[in-house]
Order: sequence, then C-alpha cells, then structure tokens
Amino acid sequence: MKEAGIELMKNTKSVRDIDVNGKRVLIRVDFNVPMDEDFDISDDTRIREALPTINYCIDNHAKNIVLVSHLGRPKGRSAEFSLKHVIKRVERLLGRNVGFAESIEEAALLQEQSPSGSVILLENIRFCVGEEKNDKDLSQKLAALCDIYVNDAFGTSHRAHSSTCGIAEFAKERVAGLLLKKEIDSFAKAMANPLKPVLLIVGGSKVSSKLALLYNILDVVDKIIIGGAMSNTFLKACGYDMQKSLVEEDLVAEAKKILEHAREKKVKIYLPVDVVSTDDVKTHTQIKITPAQDVPEGFMAVDMGPATSKLFSEVVRDSQTIIWNGPLGIYEIQAFSRGTFNLAHAVSDTYAFSLIGGGDTADAIDRAGERDNMSFISTGGGASLELLEGKILPAFKVLEQK
Repeated sequence: MKEAGIELMKNTKSVRDIDVNGKRVLIRVDFNVPMDEDFDISDDTRIREALPTINYCIDNHAKNIVLVSHLGRPKGRSAEFSLKHVIKRVERLLGRNVGFAESIEEAALLQEQSPSGSVILLENIRFCVGEEKNDKDLSQKLAALCDIYVNDAFGTSHRAHSSTCGIAEFAKERVAGLLLKKEIDSFAKAMANPLKPVLLIVGGSKVSSKLALLYNILDVVDKIIIGGAMSNTFLKACGYDMQKSLVEEDLVAEAKKILEHAREKKVKIYLPVDVVSTDDVKTHTQIKITPAQDVPEGFMAVDMGPATSKLFSEVVRDSQTIIWNGPLGIYEIQAFSRGTFNLAHAVSDTYAFSLIGGGDTADAIDRAGERDNMSFISTGGGASLELLEGKILPAFKVLEQK
C-alpha cells in the first residue's frame, strides 16, 4: 500500500472529532445480516458492531439519527429483502423504539414529527433504483436528511454507491463512524510500520481473486503461507501432479511469477508439504494423507496434512504481525476442517497482532471458537481484500481529513 494511501486512512476524521449536539445525523450502517427462511437472524454481529456509533450520537444529544443500510441484492422492491425483518433486533440491542420509514420522504416526515434523540431506520436503500449507480439526485435526497453524514459500513466501502460516496458531496460534514475508524486503524497498524516479522496467511479457492493482493503484499510482508485450493495451483507450478484437485490451469504460469518475485524480494513462501485428499468431497468414502507431490490417482487435495499443520504453526509462532485472508481447506465439512482450525488455534496462542479478513475467514475463526482471541476481525470481505491490494476505497476518499 502506498504511503499516501495509509496516511489518508489514518487521518480520516471520525464522529468523535465533530460536534453532533442538536444535529441531524445519517449513519450508513451495514445491517446486511444472514437470515433463515423464517427471517430469523442467525448472526447479528454486524448490527452489534454498529451500536457504539449509534449510541455515541444518542449520548451526545444528536437531534435525530437516520440509519441507512442495504440487505441482500434485491431486484426491485420485495418483502424478502425488507429491513422490517431486522428492526426488532435493532430495537432490542439499542434498548429503545426505532421508527421505520418506507421511503426517504417518509423519513423526512418522521424526523419532523419525532422527539429529539429519535432513531429512524430507512427501508433497504437498494430498493432505490439509483443507489448502485451513485445517482446524483438520490445522493442529494439522502444528504437532505442530515447535517452530518457518518459512514460506518466498512463492508460496502469499496462500492461507489449513493449512500457510501455520492451523499458525501452534498453533506455539510462527512466523517467515519467508530467501527469504520477501527477498521482503518487496524489495517494501518498491520500495513504501515508493522511489528516484524509480518506473515500473510492466504487461502480460498482461487488464485485469480488474490493476484493483486499477492503482488502488492510482497513489499509489506516477510513470509507468506499459501493454503486452500489456491495452493494447488502453486503446487502445480512447482511441477506436482495434483490429479483431480481444483487447479487454475491458466494461472500456473502466473503462480510461477509470484514465486519468482517473492524470491527476488526475499519473501519466504510456504506451501503444503502434505495434503488430505479424497475421492469425493460429498461422500468422501476414501480419505488419504500423502506428501503434496503424491496425490493418489483420481483423488483431490481438500486440506493440509498434519506435517503441514505443524510447519505452518511454527511459522505463525515466529511472527509478530499476522494478516489472514481465506480459509485453508473445505472447513465447512468436518473431515476437512482440521487444518484451518489448527491454524486458528495457533494464531490465537501467539502474542502477535492478528488481522483477520472478513467473509469465510471470519466464519472459519468463529467455528474454531477463536473469535475472541484475535486482535481484530474485519467486517468486510471484499473491502478488506481491496485494502490489502493497496487500493484506497471510494468511501474513504470522500470523508473529511484532520
């Protein structure tokens, strides 16, 4: 990440740097929470993470607070993606009544009618046609609801939408929420003058989705652990026959280039030395542990083996800063989760600063029972990946600097 980008992130104003007393505040939150078929919320982490900013505005006597969020990827208005399904949970966690507005116009009316300190939740912003197009008219309408715009939705900060970018052009004041500021500070700590040695753990299924990350991060880290299905492509680049394992054949040459660049920059890359392989992921009637270069004919590698787990754990123990993005096996299936979970336990046992990327990585850490033992778990998958790639997120660019 370029130094200018890091400084921009670190110098972003937060809601603590301004006076909210008596002012209308619009907070872009991320209430895009998972729900079952009965619309019961299965994980309310994203709502809980937004509470400090909302409560800060309440405690500091904001005139009223409008909460704006998306839910899912609706194609037009639909009951399935209505934020009505989350309002009870928001009320319970806040310990107060929350108004609900079906439209921006209704939100403006509620602002006039509600007492000082009231909280209003606007219906799914993606029901508005112009949201994802960063429509200027929609941005102006949203800005008219507030004196202060607060972005506290890190998970959508890599999207140039009306509620994350466009609104800032018309808002009187535009700052980061406490969660967004915490995200910024954590990434700056991991990537700007971090404690060394710095380790990147990278996994997931595809090299293609992590190419920019791997090239950018070589200037930051001292060593890299590559696991998950993407390690198959690197092992193939080393000349191994990976049999039926998931391999991105068109990126084998690119994997070789990354290995060469790492050697030039004296960054040590660790790949699996042994693997857990199976004849079938779903039925897995046969499971074998073999050296990485000896995957049995007709089998596919689905997890790291015990020797690799021990090796990777030793690498973790010798690190002072750990950045982790992507699980290292098919962790959702118990038989193939051991490698990822063992590494999670190893990271939790260190005194290193550990920054965990969002999405599947956070879910894997949860399943391993180690959430509370990590230094920071990001709330955004795509956003965290783009930050690690060295990009300045669109939503950061439009916020005020100190």
